Amino acid sequence: MKLSRKEIEKLMEGWGQAWKEHDLDGLMKFFHEDVLFENWTGARVKGKENLRKAWTPWFANHGGFQFITEEVFIDEQEQKLLSRWLFLTPSFEKGYEGKPEKRHGVDVFHFQDGKIIQKLSYSKTTLEIDGKRVPLHG
Repeated sequence: MKLSRKEIEKLMEGWGQAWKEHDLDGLMKFFHEDVLFENWTGARVKGKENLRKAWTPWFANHGGFQFITEEVFIDEQEQKLLSRWLFLTPSFEKGYEGKPEKRHGVDVFHFQDGKIIQKLSYSKTTLEIDGKRVPLHG
């Protein structure tokens, strides 16, 4: 089942709303059972339930975050989407704990059977805190 451009846009609207609401269960409904997720460190998780387990502690410990979509490119034929985003959160970086942090990145999504089969995340290696560039430590 291939998604139309409109269906991809609608799926991603729901995806964005689930992030806005910090709704892990809501996010999980968008993933294929065989999803592959790779984060900015190169860590990989295969399978929907493994992804839920990997994300559960992050959601429990990182309240107050927000993703803002800056640009989206959709390839309907190939069932792929590229999203450039801004991540806002209270910082966990040493010496900057709790200060507003900005991080820029890109996600590459692949769709299969109407669900996200791959989510590959890439992030800049610097953050912006107090108007300064700070090296990202993870």
